[in-house]
Amino acid sequence: MESQKEARILQEPVARPPGASRSQTPNAKERQEGGPVPAAAALGAEADDDSADRLWELPVEPAKRRPECSRCSRPQKVCLCPFLPAHPLHISTHLYIIQHPAEENKVLRTVPLLAACLPQDKCKVKIGRRFSEERDPELSTVCRKSGTLILYPGAEAANLEEFILDSPVYPSTIIIIDGTWSQAKDIFYKNSLFRHPKQVQLKTSISSQYVIRMQPTNRCLSTLECAAVALSILEKNNYIQETLLRPLQALCSFQLQHGAQIRLSKEHLLKNGLYTKPMPKNKRKLRKMELLMNSVKI
Repeated sequence: MESQKEARILQEPVARPPGASRSQTPNAKERQEGGPVPAAAALGAEADDDSADRLWELPVEPAKRRPECSRCSRPQKVCLCPFLPAHPLHISTHLYIIQHPAEENKVLRTVPLLAACLPQDKCKVKIGRRFSEERDPELSTVCRKSGTLILYPGAEAANLEEFILDSPVYPSTIIIIDGTWSQAKDIFYKNSLFRHPKQVQLKTSISSQYVIRMQPTNRCLSTLECAAVALSILEKNNYIQETLLRPLQALCSFQLQHGAQIRLSKEHLLKNGLYTKPMPKNKRKLRKMELLMNSVKI
């Protein structure tokens, strides 16, 4: 009888003081409904917030850039000057590079290598999205000269090699836009200055050697490669093309030896079912992808 009485006493709920909870920690329902939080946890959260605030107050040291070579603009440890010509190439053509601001700080850009191979008075780089006569009188004057060409593969573009054979005025200046295809298109169509020069394009079967950066199609060339081909045509000297491509080949070779991968064109990936990214939902972008798959010039 005593054992049964003790069992009943153990089974009976123990009286709790009014307002006391059943547990020291909130149950699942309380957690979901944002119920009461234990005082210790609240204090811990406040301490964490205070620690985070103190972290924001700590002085931040600016990131140190690796020392760059003054000629090729590459980090000194991977300088490409041994692959540049000993002296700037002798050319008569003036080259203007219109560079989109997004290209200026890219690590693997090709324009600094191009500029390092040419005389400073023959190669000028202008950075920006919008140009006008008021903002850049020099560029405005150049664009209005009869001997100026702009390398842009628009609907009105002539083949450069054929154009120089029939042109009454031999070209003295060529303008090249540096940026992605969408950036180049935006710069060309939103700056009326660039409608003054004659549009030309390159009819070449060479494939890009800039294999560490994806191109839209198999026919696309980097800015350095475009300049190399165009100058070799205008100067009638194939040595110029060979010389300008040498540092680009060295750059790609070095990157591939240190973990970079060969980037096939988007056109190649689409045609061979290797494009792994989801197709765009935007109709205009989707149309561009379909044109790439069908080898239609865009």
